[in-house]
Amino acid sequence: MYPALNPLVLSLKESATLAINLKALEMRRQGKEVFHFGFGQSPFPVPEPLQQALRSNVDKKDYLPTRGLPELCQAVAGFYQQEFGYEFAAENVCIGPGSKELIFQTIYLMEGPLLVPAPSWVSYGPQAALRGKEIVPIPTRRDNGYRLQPEELDRACNRLGQCQKLLILNNPNNPTGAFYRKSEIEEMAAICRAYQVVVISDEIYAMLNFTDRPHCSIAQYYPEGTIVTGGLSKSFAAGGYRLGVMLVPHGLQLVLEALKSVISETFSAVSAPIQYAALEAYGNFETVRPFVQRTNEIHRWACEYLHRRFTGMGLNCPRPEGAFYLFPDFQNQREALRKQGIFTGRQLCDLLLEQARVAVLPGSDFYLGATELGVRVAGVDYDGAAALKAWPGFEQINDVLAERLFPRLVGGCDRLEQFLSEL
Repeated sequence: MYPALNPLVLSLKESATLAINLKALEMRRQGKEVFHFGFGQSPFPVPEPLQQALRSNVDKKDYLPTRGLPELCQAVAGFYQQEFGYEFAAENVCIGPGSKELIFQTIYLMEGPLLVPAPSWVSYGPQAALRGKEIVPIPTRRDNGYRLQPEELDRACNRLGQCQKLLILNNPNNPTGAFYRKSEIEEMAAICRAYQVVVISDEIYAMLNFTDRPHCSIAQYYPEGTIVTGGLSKSFAAGGYRLGVMLVPHGLQLVLEALKSVISETFSAVSAPIQYAALEAYGNFETVRPFVQRTNEIHRWACEYLHRRFTGMGLNCPRPEGAFYLFPDFQNQREALRKQGIFTGRQLCDLLLEQARVAVLPGSDFYLGATELGVRVAGVDYDGAAALKAWPGFEQINDVLAERLFPRLVGGCDRLEQFLSEL
């Protein structure tokens, strides 16, 4: 048979992050050595309090309310109030099977073009494409740490006029590890208010902060127009639990009502046992706070180690300030790569996997041009359980212990250094 498909689907490909993960794992199954810097999944075990809560609630089988378990909605609102100072109530909260799905459904139900800082997470654009929505990448600059600047946002909004617009702002950022400054956020809030921009503030990495500055969100300065998303996958190391949260302000009540309707006709509700497990994370956060703080410290060390190695090799790479990603570029090596017939980021990544056995993703998967030589590195290719158990503290770790706990980070850097020396 030759079934007819929705033409909006035909242009899509498998998510780049999921595809590189499958490819790298298959190579390992074949016995090939691969340094897997391509997939951003927390390597740590799920915190024991969440595991215990899940085990204690395996008997929960009833459908839960569409927006989520009421106690969980209350706990999520309280968590964001306590940790970040946001003014959301339980009735502003929606629970979904990952923030990815909640973002997709929100993009789907709202009108207007989607503004996406470039580089940004791979799935925002394809989600908008499934709706037939105009996607407007806003290029950012390496010398600004790839943080969207207010003047760049202002120009993009001005070109689009006074129509409703959506802006995705991921902070801290995947793929760059960028972490926004308060002054930048304040100015962008004023611009969004002036241009009728609805903001989806993707804060899935909000607890992964490597700086001494508190997390700053546009929701604090533009509360009436900002939707906040988060979930269990990153700082709680429970990606496979597939539980995300969305907080919608009273000013966007119509969005929440529409979202409830869409959810009722699609996934109905998130798995009941998983919601009860999440209640432990959000409602009793003090039981997991030490885990979050300790793993954040390990993520910070790993990213700062990679940054030190990359810049030592002559790669351009802004210092990561959060999440667990870096975005080095090979611009300084462009001429040497050109002599080998390498002109695009995709060709570069293929060559790195073939010759150095290092898996990374090209900038073109994150809305940059095809010939840009920036690549995303996920600094999580290590045994998280072993690292968590043996971690001596940020100031105490030495080279010998680092090589024992993080051999694939060290080995991958060694392979990259060798690759560059042979160009």
